[in-house]
Amino acid sequence: MSRVQDFACILKSLQLITEACVKLQTDNIKFVWTNSSIRPTLENCISNGKKSSKFGGTGIPDIKDSIDRVATVFHGIRVYTNVALGQENVTTQENSRISPIKSTTEEKHLKTQVLEDHQKVYTIELTESDKELIKRLDMEHRAKLIKEKDREENKVEVPMKKVEQLQEKPAESIKIKSVPNPKSKLKLSDNAKQRKVPSSRIGRMVSFGSLAAGLGIGTATEYAKRTLGIGDSSTEASNLFMSKANMDRIVDTLCKVRGAALKLGQILSIQDDTIINPELAKALERVRKSADFMPDWQLEQIMVAELGPNWRKKFSNFEDTPFAAASIGQVHQATLKDGTEVAIKIQYPGVAKGIESDIDNLGAIMKMWNVFPKGMFLDNLMVVAKRELAWEVNYIREAICTKKFKEILEPYKDYYVPCVIDSLSTKQVFTTELLDGIPLDQCFDLDKEHKEFIADKIMELCLLEILKFRYMQTDPNWANFLYNPSKKQLLLLDFGASREYPKPFMQQYIKILKAACDGDRITVLNVSRDLGFLTGYESEIMENAHVDAVMILGEIFRTDGKYDFSKQDMTQRIQDLAQTMLVHRLCPPPEEIYSLHRKLSGVFLLCSKLKVQLECREKFLNLYEEYIRENEIDDSQPKIIKNSS
Repeated sequence: MSRVQDFACILKSLQLITEACVKLQTDNIKFVWTNSSIRPTLENCISNGKKSSKFGGTGIPDIKDSIDRVATVFHGIRVYTNVALGQENVTTQENSRISPIKSTTEEKHLKTQVLEDHQKVYTIELTESDKELIKRLDMEHRAKLIKEKDREENKVEVPMKKVEQLQEKPAESIKIKSVPNPKSKLKLSDNAKQRKVPSSRIGRMVSFGSLAAGLGIGTATEYAKRTLGIGDSSTEASNLFMSKANMDRIVDTLCKVRGAALKLGQILSIQDDTIINPELAKALERVRKSADFMPDWQLEQIMVAELGPNWRKKFSNFEDTPFAAASIGQVHQATLKDGTEVAIKIQYPGVAKGIESDIDNLGAIMKMWNVFPKGMFLDNLMVVAKRELAWEVNYIREAICTKKFKEILEPYKDYYVPCVIDSLSTKQVFTTELLDGIPLDQCFDLDKEHKEFIADKIMELCLLEILKFRYMQTDPNWANFLYNPSKKQLLLLDFGASREYPKPFMQQYIKILKAACDGDRITVLNVSRDLGFLTGYESEIMENAHVDAVMILGEIFRTDGKYDFSKQDMTQRIQDLAQTMLVHRLCPPPEEIYSLHRKLSGVFLLCSKLKVQLECREKFLNLYEEYIRENEIDDSQPKIIKNSS
């Protein structure tokens, strides 16, 4: 009897679960229907139909006419395709019904003409006079550009001699230089698409569960293929996990759930190939450039919740398609009632609530497949990532950080921070003035003058953040910086990852930088122990590798004159030391180091991409002397060697 009762209870439970699921799906469908554009479209059609019936119409306006037009278009495409492929059996009866071609003779003539045009290859030959004309027009255009540039910068006219010198040069010897356009704006890549963001914890968990199962199936499939000799078996057997199919699964899942998991993937993407498998590094690079955005109904849901049901009335114009999309949110352009152009960052649903579970789920998968070496201390990295991501998803905190940066950079006219629109900023919506400029990853082909200015100011800002402000925007994403060439100004964006560093920590860190600048290995080792880089019980191999790495990074501050970033090999030499440090490291670095070195790595990489020569030593020493004076620090302290035992 008890078994029958148990079975009845199970059936009753299943019934309740089924009813709850049906109710949940019904509510979701009702919500989607309420926020969908389909309903107002149908209502509009019905309304128009009723209006037309009042005036003697059929009540279905223009439907027949629309069907005829669509049929005509499809028929035209079919006729052109048949003619282009050489098929002459176009249905005459169909032509007489919907084709606009009435005469058979005209139709044959059209087919012949289309065939001739399809097979003909057109070539354009320029006469000598045409070439001379094009050359003259090109010279006039260049002269105009030079005049405009000099007029803006020096407010003087360009001498005609300069123009004549340009015109005397042969066309072959003239190299076209990129002309910066201050009106350039960020835009999504061509493959960007709408994609629903799973907002519930269950939905996000299912995505990660599917990823784990898919990775297992992919690895088993790859093993079977190699065992049977099918496909490419050039990769080592230890890298069965790193198949193309598995990398695609990782990219697809991270781009789908976005949020903390995508952010963690983007952070890991800046690691070098000796720490992360090259195939995984390529996959994470694809993740970093992800540009999918949420569908309109999810956008509407968030805006209604944050700014109210009449939120569109706050703008004279709002672009529904974003011009930028990242791990945590997407950015839209809009115009206020007073004509001010603004950028509105809108957070993806469920991102803030899913930080803990997303990182835990992704970390569990990575641990299960031993993706990262033990020397990376993945647990510690995940703790730091959770804390920093919790800062980034709080747009109220970002508004405060933006205002603080605007205040501390006010005396430095080479930098500009946008104004915050408080009335349109909440915890999930952040609005600032729209800035016009060129993203830094599009500045690599600019003239030498512009590239050196960009690199110099980025390096100066980083040193100011360390030596003067103790406050840093730690996200090295190049999209967070724009360049306005007409004003010669760096425009700074996205302060969600900004943080303040404790004074005791920064004082010790600056000692390490100064010791690296002076080539003082003993001080680097001692202060590294005090700061927590080392425990004091490391092997001599580990201590030497750590000091060598610090000295390599300090080269730019030890070099007299300009340091040539285009010829630097710091990255390769650090990579050579990375494996030693990962094997022999006894403790994770201080938590402040993750964000600080992420920023420094981004600055060094940017300078290398710009291929510039910079005076770094003098800039560092000048700011260091100012730091010593402001903090009344005695820099002539004796160096004490601690016993490593």
